[in-house]
Amino acid sequence: MKLNNALVAILSLTSFVTFAKTELTVSSQLKSVVDDCAKGLINEYDIPGLAVAVTIDGKRYFYNYGFADESKGSLVTNDTIFELGSISKTFAATLTGYAQEKGKLDMDDKVKDYIPELENSALGNTKLVHVATYTAGGLPLQFPSEVTNDAEMMQYYKTWKPEYEAGTKRKYSNPSIGLFGYIGALSMKSDYTEMMETVILPELGMTNTFVDVPKDKLNNYAFGYSSEGNPVRVNPGILDAQAYGIKSTSSDMLQYIEANMGQAQLNNDMENALEQTHIKYFNTDTFTQAVGWEGYDYPVSLSQLLKGNSSDVILNAKPVQASESGTLGRDIWYNKTGSTGGFGAYVAYVPSEKIGIVILANKNYPNAERVEAAYHIISSVVK
Repeated sequence: MKLNNALVAILSLTSFVTFAKTELTVSSQLKSVVDDCAKGLINEYDIPGLAVAVTIDGKRYFYNYGFADESKGSLVTNDTIFELGSISKTFAATLTGYAQEKGKLDMDDKVKDYIPELENSALGNTKLVHVATYTAGGLPLQFPSEVTNDAEMMQYYKTWKPEYEAGTKRKYSNPSIGLFGYIGALSMKSDYTEMMETVILPELGMTNTFVDVPKDKLNNYAFGYSSEGNPVRVNPGILDAQAYGIKSTSSDMLQYIEANMGQAQLNNDMENALEQTHIKYFNTDTFTQAVGWEGYDYPVSLSQLLKGNSSDVILNAKPVQASESGTLGRDIWYNKTGSTGGFGAYVAYVPSEKIGIVILANKNYPNAERVEAAYHIISSVVK
């Protein structure tokens, strides 16, 4: 009996040492790869500050570089708040998914069901699924410059005419998914920002993520930097909160990624809300459009990711076909880019590999560089 106990103890110790060595190897290897990628980006694009965070099977790794505020010499940390740009669209999708779970809306409902003012308009008779997936018929990337308030927004929506039939082409659009998030809050009889900050973000466990950064957190809010090196912050705009207005930290964004991979402790409504954002609706020739997220069958090539995140796909209408019903699943590279005038961000995760990455910078730089860095980092860990 004593011999057996000793053998068990030896085997347990051996297993622990092996695990520790493996953990140390992963950590050391990951740091080396991230350092190389980060320093390359910083030098090439003169990026003042960069945060890279990786989650691997629930273990989090953080790598911070440079300055959140050059004038004060404030360093980037896990709690530095960056502007997420269009990654905010995935949060709008989550809020509206939450409304779906509460029985307040359905993707086959029409816009006019929530905004009676648009009763007799083309957009009013468009299904929510189409405004959610940029397939309403050609809504533009941005609102026209003359649209500066809610009344002008509604007038624009009333008079907008589709360029093609809904559900036939995808044209990336802030006024499209922005309207979807707006309707999500309407369906809950709530203000969008209030619902996001008092319901959605707290239930996700994201305590340092905001639409409006509060006064007591402003010291953590990084300054973005323009191409000329001037400090900038995002300007207010129509449906900005829904389309590009969320600010967050690398730590909170790993929490978000893990929640999307089913690794966080959430209530049933929030779990199901996230699942709603993973439902596949339309296939392009490169990826599948869910709500907010774009999904690529995994394993995926770098060239395919670069094509899917290219300016061509962002700026031009692309043919789509309706997807088979169901969610994207776990063997998928989920991703989203985001930019504002002074920030550039990228988020990607692969549930089947239990791995995800967030790259946050306080300068806008090419999407291709973000995607390539993330791909290189993840590929160094997943063999």
